[in-house]
Amino acid sequence: MTDASTTSGPVPGLDLHLERHGAGVREGLLEAFREAIRSGRLAPGTRLPSSRALSSDIGVARNTVVQVYAELTAEGRLVSRQGSGTEVAPRSDALSATPGGWRHPRRPPRLVHDLRPGRPDLSSFPRNEWLRALRRALQTAPDEALGYGDVHGLPVLREAVATYLARARGVHTRPDNVIVSSGTAQGLALLAGALHKLGVRTAAVEEFGLPMHTRLLESAGMEVVPLPLDEHGAQVAALDQRPEVGMVLLTPSHQFPTGVALHPDRRVAVVDWARRTGGLVVEDDYDGEFRYDRTPVGALQGTDPDHVIYLGSTSKSLAPGLRLGWIVVPDHLVDVVAGEKGEVEVFCGFSDQLAMAEFIESGAYDRHIRTMRQRYRRRRDQLVTALAGHATRITGMAAGLHVLAELPDGEESVVSQGSAWQGLATKGLADFRHPDAAPGKDALVIGYATPSPSAWNGALRALAQLLP
Repeated sequence: MTDASTTSGPVPGLDLHLERHGAGVREGLLEAFREAIRSGRLAPGTRLPSSRALSSDIGVARNTVVQVYAELTAEGRLVSRQGSGTEVAPRSDALSATPGGWRHPRRPPRLVHDLRPGRPDLSSFPRNEWLRALRRALQTAPDEALGYGDVHGLPVLREAVATYLARARGVHTRPDNVIVSSGTAQGLALLAGALHKLGVRTAAVEEFGLPMHTRLLESAGMEVVPLPLDEHGAQVAALDQRPEVGMVLLTPSHQFPTGVALHPDRRVAVVDWARRTGGLVVEDDYDGEFRYDRTPVGALQGTDPDHVIYLGSTSKSLAPGLRLGWIVVPDHLVDVVAGEKGEVEVFCGFSDQLAMAEFIESGAYDRHIRTMRQRYRRRRDQLVTALAGHATRITGMAAGLHVLAELPDGEESVVSQGSAWQGLATKGLADFRHPDAAPGKDALVIGYATPSPSAWNGALRALAQLLP
C-alpha cells in the first residue's frame, strides 16, 4: 500500500503487517502497534500510512485509526510531524529513564497552523501607515481629547465612522448616532444591558453562531432562543411564533458560520417584523467589506435606521488587538446605550480613536481593505482548490475569512480528534451550535486568513492530510 504522504522520509511507510489479537478492534490494533514497535519490526522513523489509507486497508473505521494514532502519540511511541504525517518515534525521544518504559507527553504537539475562523492575517497589519496616522492625529488633536473622554466616543472618530459607513456599507446615520466601543462584544453587551432595562427579556439568535454572543445576552438577564437556518439564511418567519422576542441578532450580509447571505425577501420580512412588533434587529456586520464574487451587500440598517442597530469593528479588517468598534443606534437609544459604560470612557483609549479617525479620513483604511480583499480572495481560491480532491463540499458564498467544508457523516469528530496531533487548530460546525438547536450536518469551519504568507502552503498540506 502506498500513500501520498509517504513519498519522502527516512523509511517510507508501505504495507503494514499488524497482528491483532483478542480484545476489541481498538485495543487489538493498539496492542498490534505496540508489539511491532517493541520488537523493532516498525523501526524508529518509519512513516505510517494516513488514517484514511490504513482504515481502508485493514477494514476498520477511520475514527478508530485516528484514536489509535492519537493514543500512541500520547504514549510517545509515535510522533506527528507537520507536513510529514505520522512516524514511529526515535527511541531517544520515546524511551524514559526506566528500561522498557515510555515517556508520556502531557499535551499534543504545539500549534503550528491556526485555521480557526474569524481571525485576520495579523502579519499584514499596516504598521507604518498606522504610525503615520497616529503621529498626525496627536500633532493636531486638541488638549481636551486627552481627558477622561465622553462615553459616546471622540467626536472626530464618530464623524469619520459615520461618513465611512454611509459611503462603504450603505448605513444611514449621523455622527450623533454612533457610539464607539472596544469591539463587537462590548457593543453587544452594552446593547443587551440597555435593552434589558427597557423591558426586553427574550432575544433570538441564529441557531449557529458565536457562543460568546449568547453568553453576553444571557449575562444581561435575557432568555436566548435559536432561529433555524437554511440555504437562505435565518428563517425569520419563525419570529411570528415567538411573541416574547424583543430583539433578534443576525449576521445578514454573511451568516457566521454557514456563509450564506440573508435572502432579500427575508431582509424585508425581518424589518417588517420589527415595525409591527416594536422589536429591534441587531445587525452584526463582522466582515461585510470582504465579498469576492460581486459588490458587497449593503447593510440591513440602511433599510430602516429606526429598527435596525448596526455593530461593526476593526477586528477583522485590521486587528482585534486595537479594541475598536462602533454601534449605530436610533436616536431614542443613544444615551441609554452609551450610559451602560458609566460616567466616563474607560474602555477605548484616546490615541487609538484619534489614529483610527485619521486612518479613515486619509483613505488609508480603504486602501488596506482593498489590499486584504485581494489577498483573502486568493487564499480562498487556493483553499477551495486544495480541498477539491477530498470528500468535502464548500458551501456558502465567496466572502469573509472562512469557508464551510461539509464532511461525510461522522467525519467531523474524526477531524476534530486528529487536528491537534497534526499541529492544526480547527473548529467544527458543532462548536457554534446553540444548545437548543438540532444537530447540524458534519462540517469544518476553516479560517484561511491567520497563517502568515510563508506558512500558508504548509497549512494547506497539513489540512489535506487531515481530511478524508
